[in-house]
Amino acid sequence: MRIGIDLGGTKIEVIALANDGREHFRKRVDTPRHDYPKTLEAIAGLVADAEQATGERGSVGIGIPGTISPYTGKVKNANSVWLNGQTLDKDLASLINRQVRVANDANCLAVSEATDGAGVGKKTVFAVIIGTGCGAGIAINGEVHAGGNGIGGEWGHNPLPWLDDDEVRFQRDVPCYCGKKGCIETFISGTGFAHDYFRLSGIQHKGVEIMQLAEQGDPVAELALSRYEIRLAKSLAHVINILDPDVVVLGGGMSNVERLYSTVPLILKQWVFGGECETPVRKAIHGDSSGVRGAAWLWPQVLV
Repeated sequence: MRIGIDLGGTKIEVIALANDGREHFRKRVDTPRHDYPKTLEAIAGLVADAEQATGERGSVGIGIPGTISPYTGKVKNANSVWLNGQTLDKDLASLINRQVRVANDANCLAVSEATDGAGVGKKTVFAVIIGTGCGAGIAINGEVHAGGNGIGGEWGHNPLPWLDDDEVRFQRDVPCYCGKKGCIETFISGTGFAHDYFRLSGIQHKGVEIMQLAEQGDPVAELALSRYEIRLAKSLAHVINILDPDVVVLGGGMSNVERLYSTVPLILKQWVFGGECETPVRKAIHGDSSGVRGAAWLWPQVLV
């Protein structure tokens, strides 16, 4: 049995999977925010719940909104800031008496979709989370590609390429929390989409509300969405020019915008070097469950 943990900022989810990917157990609890010891206890409690419910012992993988530094062995880049600077894998391993594998949550999405999702059968999967924030992960042959610095796939904090005049103004007006300007996250996260609509209309709306307006023919919402599509395509073209993945998989709230899967592949051709691009852009099959499933799949073999 494989046990996966999705450690989010507001909730922690556990899943127990059989060898064939069937789900045997799932549970969520609130995250003890800003309390590292209680966060560890909550995770250990979920592992115990999964094993008690199934009567089996499992390997444990965890997806986090950050990464483990290969240099210090401590968590870095986590927006759940109380995790930063902690030896999460070692601390949890001592609590549950086994080795623990930890990966960035977007890398877990990539592994999940490469294993039995939208990227199955593909060698190189680039998986994108476009929700409140924006991130990405890479799976090669079904395994995480974290890179030498542990930040492989950290796409959202690269600058949006090929800026037009309005995008130059946008990057000036909407700085990124990381301290830099022009990050892809500020443009194509759900938050960025809402920011752009506000800049066009002067009205605050959530992304889902803007989409409803676009479907009703609202011209400002349609303009915001068409600009979003171009920016997403440019951002993905940048990746295709470097990595040339076999498939791009979208997850997160904005991945539910169905028209992206017809418009973005066409726009990509304008920005990919040489003008040739047939890279499929697909919606994550497992949706919100991809992160926790991918955490379970961090172990290719079950512990005995």
